[in-house]
Amino acid sequence: MTKLKLHNAMWPGLVGKGDGPDQEPPISLDRMLELTAAANVNGQKFDGIDYFLFFPHTDPNASEADLLKIADKIASHGFSVGSLVAPVWGGTVGDSAMGDEASREKFLSAVKMACRIANVFEKHGVRKYGVIRIDSAEFGIEKWRADKVNNTKRIVETFKEAAKIAKDAGQRLAAEGEICWAGMHSWRDMLDVLEGVGMPDALGFQADLAHTYLYLLGYNAPEYALLKEGYSQEEFYAAYEAMTDKLRPWTIDFHVAQNDGQVHGAGSHDKTGKHCPADDPNGKLDIVRCSSYWLKDAASRGIQHICWDGCMFPNATLEKPETWNSILDVMIRVRDSQ
Repeated sequence: MTKLKLHNAMWPGLVGKGDGPDQEPPISLDRMLELTAAANVNGQKFDGIDYFLFFPHTDPNASEADLLKIADKIASHGFSVGSLVAPVWGGTVGDSAMGDEASREKFLSAVKMACRIANVFEKHGVRKYGVIRIDSAEFGIEKWRADKVNNTKRIVETFKEAAKIAKDAGQRLAAEGEICWAGMHSWRDMLDVLEGVGMPDALGFQADLAHTYLYLLGYNAPEYALLKEGYSQEEFYAAYEAMTDKLRPWTIDFHVAQNDGQVHGAGSHDKTGKHCPADDPNGKLDIVRCSSYWLKDAASRGIQHICWDGCMFPNATLEKPETWNSILDVMIRVRDSQ
């Protein structure tokens, strides 16, 4: 079996950053590429990057010529491009997938933009695998709860249209399960959406270790909690297997991450599963063992790479070389355990 490629995400330089009074400034694409390229563990380096398609890293309306320049820049570091993040949220290109027709049209336009950029990168040759990541773009779940049946139905309808767009462009979408996204905030609600769309060839699931750990605890959906506080290791892995058995068949993209059982938000980003450094002493997850549940039979689902997600790390943490070396080390161990 071909070994999984190891990717670093570029969006930790953007998500939760900004120019507000309580925000840290974004880290440029050039600097994120430099930090990623500098990581080295016994001669092993990152193979590529996953990439957020919005300012200040990218103009989603950039010309093909400008996109090809970006592709050249990424390739100059020896990197491939894997999965892309469509700018589906309000304030970027898109808007809520469960919103009115105008909002849903914005959401779909963001998917079209992402598919266009994906095709340009493929034409260049820098991209040969990966998906396009989406979510419901509806922060928080209170509005969803007001009419959860019809709101889930609208998310499903929007995702179906998005999946058709992606399929026509030769792409696949992956919906990232995360407790902050309405209709995707629990393992059960996420499964309802995936099954409602029912297009596994065009829309699957993106599993993130930090976020799906909060699924177990039922943080925003206590009725679907699979664990109680004070759980034993035996109880944890029984619950973990139950969750992954449900979602793994849909999983087409995977984020290696660590979580300390807390939620965290930064800037405009609502509280979600807290990403921690790979070697955080408070980390709750055996990263290698937990990854194995998601990556079983990964090749059969088209997974060719794994990506680290350190979303909302402080800039000081991102600037430390040891941060990236510890991340790369655990990703090597995840890859080699498969």
